[in-house]
Amino acid sequence: VQLVESGGGLVQAGGSLRLSCAASGFTFDDYAIGWFRQVPGKEREGVSCISGSDNSTYYADLVKGRFTISSNNAKNTVYLQMDSLKPEDTAVYYCAADFRTEYCTSTYYYVFASWGQGTQVTVSS
Repeated sequence: VQLVESGGGLVQAGGSLRLSCAASGFTFDDYAIGWFRQVPGKEREGVSCISGSDNSTYYADLVKGRFTISSNNAKNTVYLQMDSLKPEDTAVYYCAADFRTEYCTSTYYYVFASWGQGTQVTVSS
């Protein structure tokens, strides 16, 4: 079971990035997939989640209206389109799976597993 993030980078404020989370080793659409971010000294926070069964989505208030999560089940990949980026979006972004359920019932990081290595997103002002 493995999740691998990619797509991070350096972008100016107001710009866009698209992150990818490629999954392998499990049936992708049986579980919820979440995106999280973390900055040094702070707890990992939930950003967005997509349900495996019906593709229903959740967004944290801080990113609502700017980020869009989507999935391509044929490619076992979840994407996070990030628009109108702000310097405060700077963080390491991770994806993980909630193997308890196919629905987004929680965005607490401790219920998710199979964390990827993360991808750095840096937004300059």
